[in-house]
Amino acid sequence: MSKLVIKKNPTLSDFQKYATEMEKQRGFQEETVLEQCLLLGEEIGELFKAVRKNNTNLSFDNKNSRAKDVANELADIMIYLFCISNRLGIDLEKAIRDKEEINEKRIWEK
Repeated sequence: MSKLVIKKNPTLSDFQKYATEMEKQRGFQEETVLEQCLLLGEEIGELFKAVRKNNTNLSFDNKNSRAKDVANELADIMIYLFCISNRLGIDLEKAIRDKEEINEKRIWEK
């Protein structure tokens, strides 16, 4: 199995292509969009737990908890976003640009 490499200075499109190859290599390409969304939800929960562990005085079960590193959890979330986008045929960069055009026309209040 050849090592996948993320090229230097990648675009979002490059990350989406990488995610496609990564899924093929690791045998994840059969997961459905629903399954991917459920896994994304789990990763978001792990992000929240990692943020809580690192930024609050709330107690937690450190021995049994998987979520520890905020950067790793954010990376997991991005990978799932790329995979879900790929399954739905969405160019994530275009989607972000299109959404920001809408957001720029909104009036934001506090």
